[in-house]
Amino acid sequence: MNKFVFRLLVLLMSLSLIGIILVQVYWFHTSLENNEEQFRFHVKQVLGNVSKKLQKQEEYTFYNKYKKLKDSTGKVPLTNDLLEYGYYQRNAKTNQTIIYSNSILSEDYDIFSTFFDKKADSIKIKSYTAKRKTEIFNNNSIDNSQIQNKITPDITIEKSGSVDILESAQFEIAYKDIAANFSIQDRVSKEMLQKLLENELLEYGVNTPFEFNVYSNGLATKIKSDHFTYDNYATYSIPIFIDNDGNNKYSLLITFPQKKKFLFSEILGITLLSVIFTLIIIIAYANALHQLIKQRQISEIKTDFINNMTHEFKTPIATINLALDAIKNPKVIENKEMILRYLQMIRDENKRMHSQVENVLRISKLEKKELDISKENQNIQDIIETAIDHVHLIIEDRNGTISNHFDATRTTVLLNEMHFTNVLVNILDNAIKYSPENPVIDIYTENVNDFILIKIKDQGAGMTKAAQKRIFEKFYREHTGDLHNVKGHGLGLAYVKRIVEDHNGQVFVESEKGKGSKFIIKLPLIN
Repeated sequence: MNKFVFRLLVLLMSLSLIGIILVQVYWFHTSLENNEEQFRFHVKQVLGNVSKKLQKQEEYTFYNKYKKLKDSTGKVPLTNDLLEYGYYQRNAKTNQTIIYSNSILSEDYDIFSTFFDKKADSIKIKSYTAKRKTEIFNNNSIDNSQIQNKITPDITIEKSGSVDILESAQFEIAYKDIAANFSIQDRVSKEMLQKLLENELLEYGVNTPFEFNVYSNGLATKIKSDHFTYDNYATYSIPIFIDNDGNNKYSLLITFPQKKKFLFSEILGITLLSVIFTLIIIIAYANALHQLIKQRQISEIKTDFINNMTHEFKTPIATINLALDAIKNPKVIENKEMILRYLQMIRDENKRMHSQVENVLRISKLEKKELDISKENQNIQDIIETAIDHVHLIIEDRNGTISNHFDATRTTVLLNEMHFTNVLVNILDNAIKYSPENPVIDIYTENVNDFILIKIKDQGAGMTKAAQKRIFEKFYREHTGDLHNVKGHGLGLAYVKRIVEDHNGQVFVESEKGKGSKFIIKLPLIN
């Protein structure tokens, strides 16, 4: 996968993920707005119903008193005609005449004034009655004079009854005028209002704590709950007890202290599922992206490894071929010293290739946990001396020096002599290879609590911060362009890390580009 395709893939995946997150945020915001709108609608419905019920209950209370007082009087009411309505119709074909009349009568009652809490002796209460009569004259020619002479109709239909609408209208106007003079405490109680609000809110599914207060001309009254506090976001109001002129002196205010919590709770379940699934997508995306980047890095590292391996194997193979061709030369084949020299060259180059193959196999066995590492009590400083002996000739050839600074007093460690010697040799070999000038290496030991620290410091090329983070990865080598002046496959330090960790230890590196490196190995001591 080339860089352009890889970057395009990452960009598209990232845009898709951001789009999913934005859609989730938009959905959440829209759902919250819809919930708030529905909440506001339900609260307005509740307040409207409560206002109507307060008015009806007050009206019902007055009406009950009115009916009891009217029914309790034993006097015959005084009847007056208020209105008479007549209708005359004649059918020319059938010669049938219909006369309809409707009279509205007023009945006045004199009753005691206890209804109004007045000191007057009595008051008048009116009741209205309607009398309806239909007269039908068949096959008669009737004029106004005959109607006035009261000719007997062929059919007469009479009906009578109270006119509730007039009585109700008169009563409503009267009780509103009277009730307007009462204080709010006389018109409604805190308990009654609490009960009405609870029932209505429950019916509309608004199951959240609330507080209320009745305001009179913008000022709070005593008809209120214990913890009412006005909040512009969570408080709703409606006028109550509207008078005959359409004016309202009182307003009912209701507030919801936990409105936000209630609105969130309505979409909490689906929001949690949405967040969980979004997190799963993000984690899966991050992991996939990490794997892609890692695979790309591994691919680059393996490509470098193959290039380095090819380059390093090419030289010994060419040397072996040249040595074999030389041995075939008749002049050389008779010269024993030359043959032995060429054979030694072939053996050295073959050993070199074998050593590189062994490094690869050793790492593979370590990863599969097939490498047998038996440990014994060893003096770590003796192991360091042995490792120095292995690289002594190379140091001399480069005109370099290795200095010991053994300050540790406790040096017994449980380890595998061969593998740990290889660990130290690999680090020393790197210190030599990456020293452009004559190698100068210092080895320190010191005790820290129940551990021993081994510090191997060189004055070589050093490395960048980025390289320090990846120096112990398999096949990793710091890029040096097309230069192959430093041989290796990026396996030595990976092997070092795995062996040190297998000994319950830790390995670190401190370095600065151009100023050398310091490798620190920390191992537990045997008590």
